[in-house]
Amino acid sequence: MSIPTVLDRFPTPPCATLLGLDIIDANPEEGLVRIAFTARPEFCNAAGNVQGGFLTAMLDDCMGPAILIASDAKVFPSTIDLNVQFLAPAKPGPLIGTGRVVQIGRTIGFVEAELQDGSGTTLARARASVRLTALSRAIT
Repeated sequence: MSIPTVLDRFPTPPCATLLGLDIIDANPEEGLVRIAFTARPEFCNAAGNVQGGFLTAMLDDCMGPAILIASDAKVFPSTIDLNVQFLAPAKPGPLIGTGRVVQIGRTIGFVEAELQDGSGTTLARARASVRLTALSRAIT
């Protein structure tokens, strides 16, 4: 159910494929993206909950695309600082992430994201600072 975005110009990274990334909504003017993920049973810890590293990767995969979509893929974001809050346990199944651009400067950007389960419960949220590099220099 992916929608067309500027990201269609690039191959999907294998890590995003592993997470089941599927862009379901994007608004370049608002710097907003909504992404569906699939939390697989293999992502679970001993308690049966999705391990926090996978949730963090999903949040990161919301924030980066938000920058790319908002900048029309003119800049590539590299995370330089990331803070995550885990609010509720995540079970395997579909999860929805929302990434938002807070501010884009010349060399630094600020983004945030949240991850929800199918019932709308917020599972985790993150804020990050990213270094912005011209896409032509970042991807060779």
